[in-house]
Amino acid sequence: MPDQINSPSDSARSTYREQIDQQRILMIRDICRELPQAASDFLRQIATVNGTFTRLAYAMDLRTFFGFLHAERVAFGDKEPRFLTDDDLSALTIADLTAYTEYLTFYVREDEHDPENARAFTNHEVAIKRKLCSIRAFYEYLFKAQRIPSNVTSLISLPKIHEKPILLLSREEVQHLLHGAATGDGLTDRQQKYQKLTASRDYAMLMLFLGTGIRVSECVGINLEDVDFTENAFLVTRKGGNQVMLYFNQEVADALLTYLDERMKVETVPGHEEAFFLSIQRKRMTQRAVQNMVKKYAKIAAPLKRRISPHKLRSTFATQLYQETGDIYLVADALGHTSVDTTRKHYADMSDARRRTVASHVHLTAQEADTGTKTPPPSGSVSSAPPSSDAPSLTAAAAMDMKNSSASPQDAAAPPPQEPASGVPESEVPSGTYVRHRRSGRKKPEEE
Repeated sequence: MPDQINSPSDSARSTYREQIDQQRILMIRDICRELPQAASDFLRQIATVNGTFTRLAYAMDLRTFFGFLHAERVAFGDKEPRFLTDDDLSALTIADLTAYTEYLTFYVREDEHDPENARAFTNHEVAIKRKLCSIRAFYEYLFKAQRIPSNVTSLISLPKIHEKPILLLSREEVQHLLHGAATGDGLTDRQQKYQKLTASRDYAMLMLFLGTGIRVSECVGINLEDVDFTENAFLVTRKGGNQVMLYFNQEVADALLTYLDERMKVETVPGHEEAFFLSIQRKRMTQRAVQNMVKKYAKIAAPLKRRISPHKLRSTFATQLYQETGDIYLVADALGHTSVDTTRKHYADMSDARRRTVASHVHLTAQEADTGTKTPPPSGSVSSAPPSSDAPSLTAAAAMDMKNSSASPQDAAAPPPQEPASGVPESEVPSGTYVRHRRSGRKKPEEE
């Protein structure tokens, strides 16, 4: 597969986004040659509603699924996946799907061109759920098209996704990140050699991430003609191909202009003349290169946060914007989300400090309106003063039980004694004998 679809001599040079889409289309077609005809039909059918990135993900998930069936399930071992018919696909069982779910937790795939070079893959709940959803979508298509009599994938349970705290940088860590990019402090000797060549570029890119919240794919796709310093704005292509104008502040503008002075002195490799951000090889930067750059400086700024990526810088921007404005709809618009629920779910950690304020607004004891002093607790109830070091601690459950009591334990009225079935008061029953409770009918030894 060629590295670039269009040659530099093309009179109508395609945009970066178009080049990436063309490359993905070729990758999808290569994968389809390994899949059943039904899978190819499915991928073509969703082309009108899904982008190339989503379709490529579907294709890769289907390849993994059919590779598993051929290698691990006897019923599908006689045919290569590309020869499977609709009748073969309808033979899928719940047992096959259950085995596939377990298989996804860890598997090894051999390279067909180099059998000795095998790669191990590990998936957790989010990745497993996504791969199962791909199979569900494929079988739902077959069922709706009346190519199979039933859809067995609708019966499989999806993994439960456990919420994780949002990983982002604090304001102090942001300052350390930018300082590291500008000076190279904390880098190894080898890294500092390259940092001197890329300092202005790295600093400008980090400022752009933190100042606008753009995605890494949007960042590497920026062209020189997309940036307008008169308006402090730039044009980006969002998911789905929508183009929007984003704005940046003067701090970001100064960083971009400083880098642009150096960028215009570089003679680029043919085909990369329009790229705004260039690599040392004088080509448009790749997403992987940007991710590695961010991780390099994040290790210095936040050594304990090992999963910092360009997307985490996006989360940092979103959370800080919400903290400053309190407007979730503004944050959703800035991030390019079509649904505010997506913003609230992924970025509105909004934040731990905000949740802490709940404690200051909740009062469990009466407050004097004039003096502001607390009403002393009633006798026998739990005191609001901290317990002494030698006093036994009281659990929250016990405290709430005593709080909800209508009177203190000393003053609470004792329940009326239960009259035994024999008609003799329990106080007169000899010790060690049994009395029968009228309601339950069970026997209970009298306490001595």
